Amino acid sequence: MSKPHAPQVLGHGAESDGIEEYDNPLPDWWLGLFVGCIIWAFAYTAHYHLIAHRSQVKSLAAEMADARRRWPDAGRTATVVLSKENVEKGEAIYKANCTGCHGEHLEGKIGPSLVDSTWIHGGTPAEVVHTITAGVPAKGMITWGPILGPEKIGEVAAYVLHRNHATLGIAEPDADEHTDGHGERKEAR
Repeated sequence: MSKPHAPQVLGHGAESDGIEEYDNPLPDWWLGLFVGCIIWAFAYTAHYHLIAHRSQVKSLAAEMADARRRWPDAGRTATVVLSKENVEKGEAIYKANCTGCHGEHLEGKIGPSLVDSTWIHGGTPAEVVHTITAGVPAKGMITWGPILGPEKIGEVAAYVLHRNHATLGIAEPDADEHTDGHGERKEAR
């Protein structure tokens, strides 16, 4: 252990404001900790990037692959199939989740009416799917995509569109046709 140094006055106190400044060396433990941190930083950087070949890009890619494996529906978009079966399933989902805001008969309460010809966010199948999936947080509609998933969103959209078409007297496409989440018609599989 080193011998403590006597305080050494730098001597420029008389030149300015009369306050004396001491030039004391830093404690050995503090200098050791400082040098150790610098050595640790270089060693960790070398290990992280050169020896272990890790990077944030690789970590993100691994997390995304894990998420796709755990939640395979995350990248799928909803498909609107206007069939009797999907309309019935959609009705049950609608009654369980949507009647509080849109009413039992889609007449609108807190949320807008879904059986008129005016659609705030668009009335095509793709627009209805997008509105259900993304929600309208600014107006109080939550994001249903993660809660319901693409299959149930497609069924709810089929029910809403079926009821809207029936109320307005619009002819629906044949049951053997459906639209993907982008509003394009496709043959049923």
